[in-house]
Amino acid sequence: MTSDRRPAAASARRRHAPRPTAAGPTVPESRVLIADLLGHLERYLEPREIESVHDAYLLGAKAHDGQNRSSGEPYIYHPLAVTRILAEMRLDSRSLIAAILHDVLEDTSVTRAEIAERFGADVASLVDGLTKIERVESGSRARVRVVDKQRAEAENFRKMLLAMSEDIRVILIKLADRLHNMRTLDSLKPEKQQRIARQTLDIYAAIANRIGMHTWAQELQDLSFRYLYPKRYKALRQELDKLAGKRRKTIEEVRESLSRGLGEKGIEAEVVGREKNIYSIYRKMQTKHLHFSDLGDLYAIRVIVPERDDCYRALGVVHDIYKPVPGQFKDYIAIPKTNGYQSLHTQVYARFGQRVEAQIRSRHMHRIAETGIASHWRYKTRETDAETPQRLTRQWLVELLETEPQGSTPSEFLEHLKIDLFPDEVYVFTPKGDILKLPKGATALDYAYAVHSDIGNHCVGARVDHEMVPLHHPLANGDRVEVLTAKSAHPLSSWLNFCVTGKARHSIRSHLKKRREKDAVRLGRQLLNASLQQIGQKQRLRTEKKMWLLKKLGMSDWNQLLEDISSGQRLPMMVARQLFPDAEYEPRSAQPLPIHGAEGLMITYARCCRPIPGDAIIGHLTTERGLVIHRGNCPNIVGQEKHPENWLPVEWAENVSGEFSVDLRIVTKDRPGVLARLTATIAERGSNINNVSVESKDGRHSVIKMTISVKDRVHLAAIMRGLRKQKHSIINVPRRIG
Repeated sequence: MTSDRRPAAASARRRHAPRPTAAGPTVPESRVLIADLLGHLERYLEPREIESVHDAYLLGAKAHDGQNRSSGEPYIYHPLAVTRILAEMRLDSRSLIAAILHDVLEDTSVTRAEIAERFGADVASLVDGLTKIERVESGSRARVRVVDKQRAEAENFRKMLLAMSEDIRVILIKLADRLHNMRTLDSLKPEKQQRIARQTLDIYAAIANRIGMHTWAQELQDLSFRYLYPKRYKALRQELDKLAGKRRKTIEEVRESLSRGLGEKGIEAEVVGREKNIYSIYRKMQTKHLHFSDLGDLYAIRVIVPERDDCYRALGVVHDIYKPVPGQFKDYIAIPKTNGYQSLHTQVYARFGQRVEAQIRSRHMHRIAETGIASHWRYKTRETDAETPQRLTRQWLVELLETEPQGSTPSEFLEHLKIDLFPDEVYVFTPKGDILKLPKGATALDYAYAVHSDIGNHCVGARVDHEMVPLHHPLANGDRVEVLTAKSAHPLSSWLNFCVTGKARHSIRSHLKKRREKDAVRLGRQLLNASLQQIGQKQRLRTEKKMWLLKKLGMSDWNQLLEDISSGQRLPMMVARQLFPDAEYEPRSAQPLPIHGAEGLMITYARCCRPIPGDAIIGHLTTERGLVIHRGNCPNIVGQEKHPENWLPVEWAENVSGEFSVDLRIVTKDRPGVLARLTATIAERGSNINNVSVESKDGRHSVIKMTISVKDRVHLAAIMRGLRKQKHSIINVPRRIG
């Protein structure tokens, strides 16, 4: 701010200090708050912008007059405090106005049209977006005893993400709102404190971290930890206070030593000590099962240098003065985090073997690290930079919303969101040498879906560093991964047990849903055709006839009608009679279904035992999957005596066509070409391989698990005889159950 602007701004602040008038109620404490806020705004806003912020205060104070918070203080304190938090980030005046007014649409008689008229459509849109979020939150609290709480929570976060995608400032205001609420949580009841703290830790702190707002994220984490685990928080706080003097002395010695060493090398640097937030210490103790006394990196130093190249020069000086801890160096400059964070992290041994963590970054990197997406307003980040937090955040939001499962349940949506919010990265290489980022714990299957959904849907295995691994193999930093695919392979529901990325889980669920719908349509068509033949109608149904019936039934989709038939909601004979009311019944034309006595039911085959024609079978009647067919010796039917009414004796029809899946578990000797010989043997006998995985058993033997397609037990027996002839490599070929 130039000196010639200060007098005008100061006079504006004095001129607009609230007085006891009809426009603004007399609130002495509030007057101090607004004066303090306006004084802070003089540092970076124009006088006309400050005047607009003050006008918003007058409207908000009048609208909230007579309203108090749980603590008993006037409600206007809260929006002013939220605005001050945002002002410290130097947000634009439009955001500050929206922050002051963020509760007026929900709690007062002020309308969106009034806000738009006085402050503009953009402010009205911001306030409206925040109000929609608040409305869901407050509504969910009122209905929590009678309505699914999780559904309301999921809808709240879905609306918040949509609002973020339209204007990123929505989340900044919402986070500042949550931050002030957490700072003033003492006035609420303990159970309400716990609920808000849990939601804050799981979602809001994670979002703040995801968009690069590390300062806010750490404060939200510490405040949440304090209310969720007060005894643990107090114990850790006491331990840290005991070490405070020793920690300050150690950090000061390291700071002075590094400042001197960097200066001698001609590197301009600001070296400061920093205290790790208490929640990160607690998390490290939890994840690594450490006692407080076992923690070796409670001491931390930050080195801030002018430019990117200076970071690596400074790293050399740090490692020259202090010996580095092996395996504790991370280069987030060459490979930034997903939120744009860049820095060099290293640990070194200080005096008496104490570990000190050093973070080395440029001034630009430091601004981004501290303020994330807010750096756009505070430091006027270059929009041409492809890696700005704003661009990365928008890209993240688009990908997150695009991969949200259609028709997902609230639990699925929250799972989808939380998986995406905790993405500790693993960096792997493609066969071409490109780097791919994946969340920590990602498997070869996650990698396949990250490359392309079609590759994931048809993958059967992978090679990591040229060695065969199963799809559930977890990946590590530096792995070189190559995916093996087969056209006949398709996703299995068991894949959901070990994939971790939102994209993989969404693709698998979407494919399984489509396959279930396709199977239901096919079965419904089969049942309807059988009924049509029974009444002598063997010709293909004309489109006009289908449309006539759909109109009569009040439906619009023929496939939906077939699904209703397969699930038993509509009897196939009744539908056939509706199509041809004058036709005569001809039982001799009926064609047998795969299972006798299953007319009008949806039939599914249990994956736990994979029954095929020729097996002794039993049927389990369910509401979700229709009649589920199990093998007679399946371990999962042991509970049938508890509910005998749900179990039906069934048998295969005489003429069964089609293919059925069977699981094989083959133990072989580790020899080159074994897998190729096995697949060739299976293919020669007219079977397709749907899935294959390989596990090393003891270094000399391997276990190959396959899912193949067969027609019946005779076909399976022929395949197994062919496999057992490979005596030089096959040890055992049992048919797998479970």
